[in-house]
Amino acid sequence: MAELTKTRIDKWLWATRWFKTRTLATDACSSGKVKVDGQNVKASFQIQIGHTVVFQKTGIKYTVKAEKIIEKRVGAPEAQACYIDLTPPEDKERLASAFVQHFEIRDRGIGRPTKKDRRDIEKFKTNEEDNE
Repeated sequence: MAELTKTRIDKWLWATRWFKTRTLATDACSSGKVKVDGQNVKASFQIQIGHTVVFQKTGIKYTVKAEKIIEKRVGAPEAQACYIDLTPPEDKERLASAFVQHFEIRDRGIGRPTKKDRRDIEKFKTNEEDNE
């Protein structure tokens, strides 16, 4: 089988396990959170080896360089061989602290959040990410 030279950016981000679903990768491209070599790109952009991809996910800005092009989702060790992570160390530290703060704390005994509560929480989280 011939080695791929280019593929869609949303497929590549999904296949290299940066996004859990291809729909999430496509949405990130649509909302302007994915840049290739400094330019906003659509999901249909054809990524090639050597392109530098900057994208935002959960408030953290990641920078990776494409080393291998794949279209199918593979295991984590194989996926990590497809890119070089150029994310600055301070952003990785923010990732670790964000992971700890990911869970909301609710008072015991008040039950599950209502639909309105969930919308308010999501609105708060989105505004918090935009301010970073």
